[in-house]
Amino acid sequence: MKLHNMFLPLLFAISVPLTTYSQSSGVLQDAIRDRSARMEWWREAKFGMFIHWGPVSMTGKEISWSRGGPRPGVRNTGTGETPEKVYDNLYKKFDPVRFNAAEWVSIAEAAGMRYMVLTAKHHDGFCLWHSKVDSYNIGKSPFKRDICGELASAAHRAGMRIGWYFSPPDWHDPYCRTDSNEVYVRRMQTELTELLSDYGRIDILWFDTEGGPSPWDQKDTYRIVRSLQPGIVVNNRLDFDTDGVHNLATHVGPDADYATPEQRIGLFNSRVAWETCMTIGTQWSWKPHDHLKTPAECISALVECVSGDGNLLLDVGPMPDGRIAPRDVRILKSIGSWLRKYGESIFDTRGGPFRNGVWGGSTYRGDIVYLHILKWKGDSVILPAIKANIISWSALTGGHASLRETSDGIVISVPRGAQKSVDTIIKLKLNRPAKELGIIG
Repeated sequence: MKLHNMFLPLLFAISVPLTTYSQSSGVLQDAIRDRSARMEWWREAKFGMFIHWGPVSMTGKEISWSRGGPRPGVRNTGTGETPEKVYDNLYKKFDPVRFNAAEWVSIAEAAGMRYMVLTAKHHDGFCLWHSKVDSYNIGKSPFKRDICGELASAAHRAGMRIGWYFSPPDWHDPYCRTDSNEVYVRRMQTELTELLSDYGRIDILWFDTEGGPSPWDQKDTYRIVRSLQPGIVVNNRLDFDTDGVHNLATHVGPDADYATPEQRIGLFNSRVAWETCMTIGTQWSWKPHDHLKTPAECISALVECVSGDGNLLLDVGPMPDGRIAPRDVRILKSIGSWLRKYGESIFDTRGGPFRNGVWGGSTYRGDIVYLHILKWKGDSVILPAIKANIISWSALTGGHASLRETSDGIVISVPRGAQKSVDTIIKLKLNRPAKELGIIG
């Protein structure tokens, strides 16, 4: 059960540094001004692991959305397959004895991923850390161990960037989106304070929304976040349904850093930072016998995101015993194998200068352009002309490539036997930085 209202002011005063609320608006303004600097590593990283996990994994059903019962502010209340009382008591049997944080980090590294984001708290309200203000947490399960703490420590040891998914809406909390919502918001802000104070450097905060109203005292919530972790990168979902923020795929408010298209590749956008979040199967949390994407499909999604100037956050749902499913691991390792060969065309690049098309897309770094040809029509692809000289070219993925410039543009040809089923990569060297060319096409 949640802590009673009468205890909240005392707990909040203990948990939140007083300086959090004595900070001037300059803290937030500095964070906004420094957006480019703090986003630099994130733009270079390109590829991350999303992890949706909790007691729900014991049912094999979707996290939160499979829960029956009230969903304050959301239309489809009570449509979940698992009755509320059953769902909310799953934690009493949750004992993932094979959870190994270092192993999770090692799997992400093997996949070529540069950051990880764990569902510290989803809409169902269950906390994967030892919260002092919310008793509905992992410490009350048979497992007892602090999942967030162990994963943060393992990530820090390995040099892996780590972040928390955090849901402001909480369907388990009796005060959320009620006349006593202020009580809930104070508790929510204290939960955030715990997550951002107790585990060292946290690199990402991934807020979520389920489409309902957003009465989360955004001004103070952002101030808490930026005060505790000045370098943190924050997505755009805290602002949903406020200040005209409805399109999560493209709109970023002044206090956030990047947009979040979901389960689809974002459109080319070099003005607004964005990241597609996508499942490796058909649902976010673990599902037995789920239909998984192939390594080729995952690689193609990564290439489409990066050539569109975005990132890919690929989700896995660990099993009830704490392991990432072996078949998920095999797919991730296949992606990593591909990245070890061709990662130079992905990491630390920007999308462009050619705009994505049916043929594929391009990435660049300095005066080097990588053409990612995903679909061929015969032996050739014709691209628009550019205001630069192409000094040299080669097929990074092997075989012979020819290039000629005509009145129609640039003609790239590769014999069918050398065309790759996933991605044929042609590396061009220009006589000037590709950034100077703008976006072509």
